[in-house]
Amino acid sequence: MARKIIGLTGKMAAGKNYVTDTLLQMDILKDNTIAVDADVLVHKIVPNFMPKIIETFTPEAEKMGIKITDENGNIKRRELAKIVFSSEENLKKQEAIIHPEVERELKKIIAENPNSNIIVNATVLYKIPLAKECDAIIFIDCPTFVRLVRAKKRDGLSFGQIYKRFLSQKKLFTKYQKLNSDIYRVMNFGSKSKLERTLAKVLKQIISI
Repeated sequence: MARKIIGLTGKMAAGKNYVTDTLLQMDILKDNTIAVDADVLVHKIVPNFMPKIIETFTPEAEKMGIKITDENGNIKRRELAKIVFSSEENLKKQEAIIHPEVERELKKIIAENPNSNIIVNATVLYKIPLAKECDAIIFIDCPTFVRLVRAKKRDGLSFGQIYKRFLSQKKLFTKYQKLNSDIYRVMNFGSKSKLERTLAKVLKQIISI
């Protein structure tokens, strides 16, 4: 089959990483597929833009009484996140700094692996032009309460912080529908075998595109 670029996205704590791992283990993909986690790319990229990030968010941090750097001058990610997710304006400021470089890194990986399927795991994939180059997008969803429990256990954030992030993703699926791409909504709630059956059906359709 011709190689496929698959966008894998969904709301916070819906289980995107778990689904990515499940896809990589499936016979149809396991021998010729690379998964790229946009969050990992962001962590790699952020140090290159530390001066810009610090300059951009320090005034807001001072207003909120938050220190976004440690004693060595490194960014304290959790403290920065409090500011970034405190308003739509701050979120856009961060994205303007980071997203263009994420796009470049993703395109580089795709170009360097012309014979491999690529799974791009990214919550806000729709915000970068690469989204329109995907052959298909798999949107992972899950009931809000389940996601809340998962997020609390995984990230140790307060319910208020989690609520703000959930709120920012309220209409996430609609954002992807506007791309006019082939999109498949998969519920990650129930048994592993049920999830695998659903993903197998989705992959069959994607491969036939």
